[in-house]
Amino acid sequence: MASNVKTQGQEAVECKSCRKPASFSCRPCGVNLCDPCVLLHSHDIVDYVSKDDDVCLCDSHHETKCSAYCKTCNVPICILCVSIKHKSHEISELQDIIDELLKVIICGNDRLQSFRDDLQRVLDHTAKTASSLSSVYERKKDEVTARGEDWKKKIENHVKKLHKELDDLKKENKAVLLKQKKEYENLIGKIDEMNRKSTKLLHSKNVTEMQKFRSVITEQNTLKEFTQYTFPTFYKCKIDENHLQKYFGYIEKMHERKISLLKEKISIPDPDSDRKVLEVPSVSSVIDPGFPASKKYNTRLYDMAVTDDQKVWMGGESNELKLFDLQGHLHHTVTITAQGMYICMYNKQVVYSEVLNKTVKKISDDDTVVTMFTTDDWTPFGITGSASGDLLVCLLKDDQSKVVRYSSAGNVLQEIQYDSQCQPLYQDAYYIAENVNGDIIVTDFKMRKVIAVNGLGIFRYSYSGGKSASSVATDSVGHVYVTDFKDDKIHMLDRDGRFLRHINPEGGIKEPRAVCMIGDCEMIVGECLTGLAKRIKFFE
Repeated sequence: MASNVKTQGQEAVECKSCRKPASFSCRPCGVNLCDPCVLLHSHDIVDYVSKDDDVCLCDSHHETKCSAYCKTCNVPICILCVSIKHKSHEISELQDIIDELLKVIICGNDRLQSFRDDLQRVLDHTAKTASSLSSVYERKKDEVTARGEDWKKKIENHVKKLHKELDDLKKENKAVLLKQKKEYENLIGKIDEMNRKSTKLLHSKNVTEMQKFRSVITEQNTLKEFTQYTFPTFYKCKIDENHLQKYFGYIEKMHERKISLLKEKISIPDPDSDRKVLEVPSVSSVIDPGFPASKKYNTRLYDMAVTDDQKVWMGGESNELKLFDLQGHLHHTVTITAQGMYICMYNKQVVYSEVLNKTVKKISDDDTVVTMFTTDDWTPFGITGSASGDLLVCLLKDDQSKVVRYSSAGNVLQEIQYDSQCQPLYQDAYYIAENVNGDIIVTDFKMRKVIAVNGLGIFRYSYSGGKSASSVATDSVGHVYVTDFKDDKIHMLDRDGRFLRHINPEGGIKEPRAVCMIGDCEMIVGECLTGLAKRIKFFE
């Protein structure tokens, strides 16, 4: 048992049992004890005052508490050292150095805790991906089997070969995901340990320990990006008995995509500011693009896209795309190979989905129609460019629907189809937009609602407050605008899918479908049946 002489400068601590001043500490129990109580305690006892984390003793006068700091030597010193060894040096108050060190430690700890929250979300996503791996691979195996049934005995050996490849890939991919999961868990463990140390130092005056820990916590690296893996894709090919592997199909490994963990600071309007929604929004101009009416549905205007120089492309019931200024003057007309039902701006060029031929095409600078990529046996619908420079496309096949992120070359970077319970997110993904916080927002024609997922494809929210959900747009502060074709309304939501208000312009809006933002105070909305596009100012 150690001596119970109290070190100079140490604050008195109460005994756990009787509340008298404590001199000892029990290691197994983690409690403080006084002299009488320690005799009744049978565990390994150590002198409480040997725990000197909370006091800083002078290196030259070991029994003396430090009260100053020598900036010349960069060491804490006692009052004796001030007048002797460090007489001509630059001296400062010890508390000033402690405050400075604690400020660095607190800032570093706050940074790591913020990063830990981001990392925890990534870890949760990785864990969900790993847990759903088996069901996803089983679905892919079912696709291969269905394809094999069409060919029956001619392809039995090839089906077995692909099954084995999927099983091997499943083991390989699972090992990769579990390794990544372990790395994130270890990193979170390190951050938690630093948090405990930081918390302990908040109640300490041990400058030496603070100095040591300052370099540790400030030098602790944080991730700037992480690796996301996609699930494998089974590509089907035309049947040729002489070239089974070439035409039957093959397995493509899951892709890696780097996603930044650095958050952009997004300014949110002050609800008490002067910028308020007008009680009766006004229509400043009406554009008639002159599209004919569909013989079957009497529909005219389908989609619009606003350019950087404040002009608007329109697509409707004709094989033409038309460019107007906001006063309604026609500037340009381009003939395309299909109706302009789903269009967007991408790298300052017009891109559109061609439903019949299952392709995505763009208009080049010389008005030539160029095929960017095909969507195989999936039909493309709504399309939008993303902040990362990719294209997000709504796809439909039979009773399945999904959102796919493509590169400009047509490489599949991400597929969004199922939630964390492996249930379909969409029934009929219709129009699509990306919000400033990275959310991918889709209107579903069959479900008559809006579905939002984050950039990782994880479900965020859904909104079903209208009779229908046609098109969708977002502004620079994260508001979401949804056109309601059946109820002649425009729904305004916040970035978390909560309803804010309806946008009802003077004179009303009839059968709204396409919607685009013009800055943050105006929008342009297309009436599908009349074919008119109305420019609406709704903020003061």
